[in-house]
Amino acid sequence: MSEPLRGVVVAHGDLAAALVAAVEVITGDAAGLVALTNAGCDRDALRERVADALRVGPVVAFTDVAGGSCTVAAVSVARGRDDVRVVAGVNLPMLLEFAFHRDEPLAAAAEHAVATGRAAVREVGR
Repeated sequence: MSEPLRGVVVAHGDLAAALVAAVEVITGDAAGLVALTNAGCDRDALRERVADALRVGPVVAFTDVAGGSCTVAAVSVARGRDDVRVVAGVNLPMLLEFAFHRDEPLAAAAEHAVATGRAAVREVGR
């Protein structure tokens, strides 16, 4: 059996750490997730930080804002690599889906996380 997938959450400020901490509270461990912040980084330093975290795949990089600096850095690092997927618009349900299905193939795990994240966004209480 191969190693479970890893996930790297890359976000502005303390968001990545907070999301990974929430996954840990719910699941009992960090579920293969690593948090990275863009705090204190220029574009090149952020790309280097992301490259270090994504050095060994297979890995899914979850970023906060499509088109934001974290996503741009992750896409730049992932370009041309079959062992990295980048998912933008991270939310807690998405990370929980990933945490519980890290044994799936990389593409399937990323697709399921995206589907779960999309389904979790809705207006409620009306």
